[in-house]
Amino acid sequence: DLDLLGHVNNVTYVDYLQEARVDMFRTHVPESRGDDLAEGVVVVRHEVTYVASLTFSPEPVSVECWVTEIRAASFTMAYEVFAEDADGERTVYLRARTVLTPYVFATERPRRLHYTERTSLTRLLEPDEPVRPTAVPDVVDVPGGRYPVHVRFSDVDVYGHVNNVKYFEYFQEARIQLLTSQGRDLGDGFHLVVAQTDVDYRRPILFRAEPYDCRTWVSRIGSTSVVFESVVRDGDQLLARARVVGVCIDSSTGRPAPVPEEFRAVTPGC
Repeated sequence: DLDLLGHVNNVTYVDYLQEARVDMFRTHVPESRGDDLAEGVVVVRHEVTYVASLTFSPEPVSVECWVTEIRAASFTMAYEVFAEDADGERTVYLRARTVLTPYVFATERPRRLHYTERTSLTRLLEPDEPVRPTAVPDVVDVPGGRYPVHVRFSDVDVYGHVNNVKYFEYFQEARIQLLTSQGRDLGDGFHLVVAQTDVDYRRPILFRAEPYDCRTWVSRIGSTSVVFESVVRDGDQLLARARVVGVCIDSSTGRPAPVPEEFRAVTPGC
């Protein structure tokens, strides 16, 4: 679960969110529909903001989750991963929002929320700004930007669909390959930390022998940030896309630092 810096990997947080969501439905939704909302939904979009680094500790962290919007065939959940000290002071490590839709796996189609589900979700409702998918960018082909996604058997659920958390792993692997193959290096004394990840799930990725096609490129380099875009496709069909914002960190101070010119000098994709 930890990276080379001893921080909880950005992918692991999404696993925490999934566990908290399932636990909430099974605990707070009537039994007749609790399992439907816990296991019979698919993620449409994740928006994950990494607020502070979480390191290994014997003390647990907490995940608070609630509903922010209910629509005819989807609903949105918000989360906060945090720890509280003895005085009740809260340290927030992550905030996120997820759009989910009920799904009939036998027919591979979404469905509308039942009345009882809407009633249960309303009890957990704290309205907030709606989450809406953003436009998919045009794919930019760059050296090292093509990554074959091989679906492992352990990646899929009982319906043969890749779990939503695994997409974060695929995008992370593709991002690392891009940086390595292009020779993009921040240099000694700096490292890149993921600050934001937005993922749109368009169609399920299924278990099969042939790999899927993932393309990744750097779309923007700011003063202290780097923006990565990624898509996963099956031929011309878009399955998922991601936008990841990384921040350059001075390893000695732990503070954001200007992106080194050596990193900027590698031009493909930006």
